[in-house]
Amino acid sequence: MGYFNELPDLDYQSPVLHKKSSSDYIRVKNLFRRVKLLDWISEIATVFDKYQIPEGARPDTVANQLYGASQYDWVLLITAGINNIKDQWPLNNEELYQFASEKYGTTLNDIHHYETRTVKDAEGRLILKGGQVVDSTFTIPAPYEYQTSATSTYTKSTASYNIISDAETIQDTSSYSAGGNINPTTGISNWEYETRKNTEKRSIYILRPLYLQQFLNDMRVVMHYDKSSQRLNSKVIRTENTRLTGP
Repeated sequence: MGYFNELPDLDYQSPVLHKKSSSDYIRVKNLFRRVKLLDWISEIATVFDKYQIPEGARPDTVANQLYGASQYDWVLLITAGINNIKDQWPLNNEELYQFASEKYGTTLNDIHHYETRTVKDAEGRLILKGGQVVDSTFTIPAPYEYQTSATSTYTKSTASYNIISDAETIQDTSSYSAGGNINPTTGISNWEYETRKNTEKRSIYILRPLYLQQFLNDMRVVMHYDKSSQRLNSKVIRTENTRLTGP
């Protein structure tokens, strides 16, 4: 309830038809009042630290570890830019497997897409960047000598290049004719695709504990209502119900 305690209140005119008077109001939390970090603030290196969410961790357990209280889980989420915990917080291994199995069924290990593998010449100069989504038939002109792994080298002439496997378990042991094309691609399965996406969610930026109190103070100022005819005080406004009568 930590986050909701920070929200200002709203006096809403009671919609009950047989209320005692027109001055009957219901006090609720103003859920329309929200805060968001300014984009430029998240770029200040001294305020944030890069953080890797551990396997099985929840926002409240991470908040307890970082800020000493699980009730600051909402601070963690806001400062990390997470507004949909279902889609943006990483699943644990068991949840991920269950999610992927339900999504893909018997095609879990089928190819989701193909990606390029990094290609460099013998001097270490980049010829082709790895990780680009391509068709399975993607090719590039073959240089004269190349290496597909630490143990497989093919010589065609005086020049050379390397095909570096981005996944260590994948090795290209094919040979190519001089002047031909090569196919420096690798298939990414549905399972690997979902695993990658989930892993990416583990890397977030968190507010340094040193700035927690300043963040809370600033947020409370922002949450205050400006002066208006509806304002009762800095934490409460009163609204009128325009639909008071029944059909």
